[in-house]
Amino acid sequence: MVDFGRLITAMITPFDKNGNVDYLEARKLAARLVENGCQGFVITGTTGESPNLSNDEKLRLYSEIKEEIGDSASVIAGTTDNNTAKSIELSQQAEKLGVDGLLLTVPSYNKPPQDGLIRHFEMIAGNVNLPCMLYNVPGRTSLNMTAETTLKLGEIDNIVGIKEASSDPTQIAQIIRDSQDDFHVWSGNDDETFPIMCMGGYGIVSVASHVVCNQISTMIGMILEGDIESAASEHLRLLDIFKGLFMITSPIPVKYAVGKFGFNVGDPRLPLVPPDAETVKKLDVLLDRYEIDL
Repeated sequence: MVDFGRLITAMITPFDKNGNVDYLEARKLAARLVENGCQGFVITGTTGESPNLSNDEKLRLYSEIKEEIGDSASVIAGTTDNNTAKSIELSQQAEKLGVDGLLLTVPSYNKPPQDGLIRHFEMIAGNVNLPCMLYNVPGRTSLNMTAETTLKLGEIDNIVGIKEASSDPTQIAQIIRDSQDDFHVWSGNDDETFPIMCMGGYGIVSVASHVVCNQISTMIGMILEGDIESAASEHLRLLDIFKGLFMITSPIPVKYAVGKFGFNVGDPRLPLVPPDAETVKKLDVLLDRYEIDL
């Protein structure tokens, strides 16, 4: 059973002043996050602006990050979209580069039925020899993958878990309760890490770990040690930053935050835009309340 880690960062993609991917800055950021307790990375997921990147840029990012961090953390490549054949092609190319796993995201826009999701993910997983993490994020895709579908897909040998961002506690609980013992559930939302882990979830694929990685790691450690009261206090203390980094469309706030604390990550690519002046004020007030781990 592969272990991607309990604390995984959904990493932003740095751009230079000309809007090109800044691979050196991506390396530096990944290395720093490992130092701060990050155990794995999702590269070119939602937070990494996957729709705004070419396949060549994605593949080079996988290669550069894996070369930088080696075996100190896992590299999970976000290789899928709503085209099954193209998803298979990019997944196979990523596998050749030595990534540790793949993130398989529920397709957006074409909204397949549940049996279409099963066949889509079966095809991708069946054409690679890598462990795969499913990703259910109906707020982005306008399509919820049901617990029954997830459990069915969890029977496939190399589908090892799910990043669950449905915010449906009953659905998530059903997956945790009824899945095989070696199938892991990661929270897809920072503000749900505590409740999901308390009912048996494995960890978090985090945005906030860019700036409070050590503190999230501490909270996870408290949960694993059974100190639920202390973990709850940490969760409540961090709740405002968990929520605040989504005050407008992510990754706009977190990219601003990382840039504010010493990394030249640039602006997001269109159609995303930098935060406006009012949002910057709100983010500055929020970030000043916390010790930042960068």
